[in-house]
Amino acid sequence: MTTARTSTARRSFRGIAVAAVAGAGIALSPLPASAAVGAGGVGTVAAAPAPAPNGAAQIAVDTALAQRGDMYVYGATGPNTFDCSGLTSYAYKAAGITIPRTSKAQSTFGTPVAKSDLKPGDLVFFYSPVSHVGMYIGNGQMVHASTAGKPVAVVNLDSMPSYAGARRVA
Repeated sequence: MTTARTSTARRSFRGIAVAAVAGAGIALSPLPASAAVGAGGVGTVAAAPAPAPNGAAQIAVDTALAQRGDMYVYGATGPNTFDCSGLTSYAYKAAGITIPRTSKAQSTFGTPVAKSDLKPGDLVFFYSPVSHVGMYIGNGQMVHASTAGKPVAVVNLDSMPSYAGARRVA
């Protein structure tokens, strides 16, 4: 119980600190992150995010990465459990940007981006019809809430099947 409270308090403080620093016009650079907690699946990697192209995208990336280890729950939008689109909408909400709730709706929001032009903060979509979304964090990696029984984790983008496209929100 204490661990959960400490983790939530730490996230809340970090969110406030990130918002305060970003609001002051100070550029944030990501810190090296540790390996995905408890993901244990093929394609799981240590996060090595690249700097995002702007402050809003950086806040979204940092917020999504801060959720690593939180469990997937269908329909969950945080702050302690997430489904795939719940994670991306939660991350962008922290950056002051409201995006649609579902992966399908998110796949038509923002500006289309070629896979070769992905930047940290871009939303990446999978399957046809689109039924999964993650957030690109740079260096060929993405963070996502994948499926029941698995925590939010960082994986290689190319480890995901059926890439369907990407959108830039910020």
